[in-house]
Amino acid sequence: MRREHLEHVLRAASQIADDPNVLIIGSQSVLGSIPEDQLPPEATASIEVDVAFFDDPDDHKADQVDGAIGELSPFHETFGYYAQGVSVSTAILPAGWRDRLVLVETRSTAPGRGYLLDPHDCVVSKLVAGREKDHLFAAALIEHHLVDPSLLAERVRTTDAPTAVIQRVLHWITTVTTPMTWLKDPTSRKTTGRPHARP
Repeated sequence: MRREHLEHVLRAASQIADDPNVLIIGSQSVLGSIPEDQLPPEATASIEVDVAFFDDPDDHKADQVDGAIGELSPFHETFGYYAQGVSVSTAILPAGWRDRLVLVETRSTAPGRGYLLDPHDCVVSKLVAGREKDHLFAAALIEHHLVDPSLLAERVRTTDAPTAVIQRVLHWITTVTTPMTWLKDPTSRKTTGRPHARP
């Protein structure tokens, strides 16, 4: 998926739900902070955008998006990517994640604006989920020095995931980073988005 595809989904989702404030909580949220030409293929392989809304207590807006531009919809068949409407509570996230949201608001997203997860918060949520594709996604970002393993470890400890899950994630981070040179020669995180708290 490319940044322009993400912005297209943001625009469509905001129009369908009649809500300008769209939250992106899946893997493609990294497109808000990291230039796509710096992202490894594993980070942009998904054709699905997880869309949620801050003001959607009964998930009605998410359901509207799912029905209109979700998987196997005409939108999906036409463009090759789609939105999945989800609840804000779908992902287990670190404490303070709302204060680190990255704002994406361009002519291409109008009348909507996107609030995308900080890359570290995104990776933590994926590691807590713990599927094979999540591990491949996280490992690729670590290998390319786009997220800091020590910060991932710090943030996963602030989630409300079960202790056993947190320990599993910490073990995975240690195992993956041991053969890497990351901890010996850390580099600055390559992020370019605008941190912006939710409305």
